[in-house]
Amino acid sequence: MITTTSSIFVPVEADLRLLTDNLTKLIGARHPILGAAAEHLFGAGGKRIRPAIVFLVSRATLLDQELTSRHRRLAEITEMIHTASLVHDDVVDEAQLRRNVPTVNSLFDNRIAVLAGDFLFAQSSWYLANLDNLEVVKLLSEVIRDFAEGEIQQGINRFDTSLTIEAYLEKSYYKTASLIANSSKAACVLSDTSTEVSEQLYLYGRNLGLAFQIVDDILDFTSPTEVLGKPAGSDLISGNITAPALYAIKENPYLEVLIEREFSQDNDIEKALTIVKESNGIQRARELALHHAEAAVQHITCLKPSVSTQALIDLADYVLSRLY
Repeated sequence: MITTTSSIFVPVEADLRLLTDNLTKLIGARHPILGAAAEHLFGAGGKRIRPAIVFLVSRATLLDQELTSRHRRLAEITEMIHTASLVHDDVVDEAQLRRNVPTVNSLFDNRIAVLAGDFLFAQSSWYLANLDNLEVVKLLSEVIRDFAEGEIQQGINRFDTSLTIEAYLEKSYYKTASLIANSSKAACVLSDTSTEVSEQLYLYGRNLGLAFQIVDDILDFTSPTEVLGKPAGSDLISGNITAPALYAIKENPYLEVLIEREFSQDNDIEKALTIVKESNGIQRARELALHHAEAAVQHITCLKPSVSTQALIDLADYVLSRLY
C-alpha cells in the first residue's frame, strides 16, 4: 500500500512547485483582503491532488512532448476551483478548521469568505476563457455548476433517512468527482487525444473521485479529531448522511429514529456513532470504495506505459491506503 502522495507525484514534482508559485501571483494584489485570504488557503498544506492529476494525465498523454502553457494553466484553474469550493463549503458548514488550520470564515468572517470564494471562481473563469478552447471551457464550467448542485442536494437532504446509495453517489459526484473527471478529460483535450481516450480518462477521474469521497466519509467515523482537523462524526451530526450511516440504517432502524429527531435528546449523537461503528456499514463502504478504485484503474489501460501512467494507477492504491 502506498501511504503518501509525495512518492507518487515525483514525475510532476517540479510542475507542482511551479504551480504553487504561480497561484498566489494569479490572484493578484488588487484586493488585499481577498489576496490575504487566498494566500492563506494556498499555504494551508493541501496535497494538490487535483492539479497533480491534471499534470499526470497531461504527461501520460503527451509522452515525450513537453507540457504546454495551457496544460499548466488548466492545473492552476483546477486548484482555484477546488479551493473556491472549499471556502464556500466551510461557510455553509460553519467550519472553524480545515486540515487543522483556521478556515477563512473563522479568520475573517462569512462575508469575506463568500467573497473570497466568489473571487476565486471568477478568476478561474477568466483564465479558463483565455485558454481559447470551447470544449475545455464547457467541461470546467460544468464542474462549477455541479458544485452548486451538490451543495443544494446536500442541504435539501439533511437528516433525510430515505436517501439511497445511488443519490449519495450522485451528490458525491457533483461535490468531488466532477472536478477530477472533467479536468482529466480537459487535459486529454489539450493533448489532442482521441475521443475514446478522453472519455476513458473522464471515467478514471469519476471513479477515483467517488472512491476518494467514500474514503473521506469513512474516515469521518474512524479517524480521531486531531487527524481529521474537525470533530469525528461531524458529517452525521450536521445531518449529512453518508455511505457508512446509510448501510448502518439498513441493519439497525433505531439509527433512523435518532437521525430523524436530529439528535435532539441526551446522548443521541454518541448512540448514533456507536451504532455505525458496530454495524457492517463501514466495511460495506470500504467495499464500495474498493469497487470504484478498481474501476478507475481499468479505465486507464488505454494509456501507454509511462512513469505518469503508473503514478495514476498508484494514486488509486493511495486513496484506499488512507483507510489503514
